Amino acid sequence: MDSKYIELYDEYNEGIINRREFLKRLAIMAGGVLAASSLLPLLENNYAKAEIVSKNDPSIISEYVTYPTASGNMRANLVWPSFGASFPAVVVIHENRGLNPHIEDVTRRMALEGFLALAPDALSPLGGTPVDPDKARDMIGTLDASSNLDNFLAAVKFLKYHPVSNGKVGCMGFCWGGGLANQLAVHSDELTAAVPYYGIQPKTEDVPRIKASLLLHYGEEDERINKGIDAYEAALQKAGVDYKLYIYPGAGHAFNNDTNPSRYNRGAAELAWKRTRAFLYVKLSM
Repeated sequence: MDSKYIELYDEYNEGIINRREFLKRLAIMAGGVLAASSLLPLLENNYAKAEIVSKNDPSIISEYVTYPTASGNMRANLVWPSFGASFPAVVVIHENRGLNPHIEDVTRRMALEGFLALAPDALSPLGGTPVDPDKARDMIGTLDASSNLDNFLAAVKFLKYHPVSNGKVGCMGFCWGGGLANQLAVHSDELTAAVPYYGIQPKTEDVPRIKASLLLHYGEEDERINKGIDAYEAALQKAGVDYKLYIYPGAGHAFNNDTNPSRYNRGAAELAWKRTRAFLYVKLSM
């Protein structure tokens, strides 16, 4: 797909333009409303394709839980292997569309890999993630950043002391969640490892606070996010942070999202997943 369509969708997805303006400009770019209508399903997520691992898979146990925070209870999807007594734990942080079927499936995939995986719904204080993903995006923009961070710091603590946790906690996040994964690395002393996928980098002056090991995934064609890579890497090196950074050729923003055909890059996604699984297993099992 032509990158101009993806760039336009990014403007809409990030809240720079509203849906009406997005559809108007898409129609102009595509040469008409009919052509734009044919492009729209390729640009937007199709959650009907989200279930790679069934909720009823006998290899896992999946349930919805709440955990306490200073601002109230947070709802989350908690999944772990059905066999075994103790597992390394991972917080799975969603994109800016809330806790949707795709992220719940990613959480189940992590459980199949042998992890106790928790996917909080950041929109819990606002009543939870709505069915309409556009509404979820708008709601994400109203969250108080400090309170939201505290809610995810509480998720780390919840997993650290969970009865089937081995006491070591990591996190992985995508897009909006990738930026939050970086913030957890800055602000949590209880976090052992973090895997931000194409996430906004923290302020360079905050980098020396990072104690967790990092695995950073970026898409080569993700120009907006990649502008911060050089400064982030320089700060990581100066602070002596344990990290690995990969930039995937030909991949763009959200390359791991297999419910979005215009974004998903199978080769990059599979390699990043393989690296993520190995990295978290080593860091959280040592």
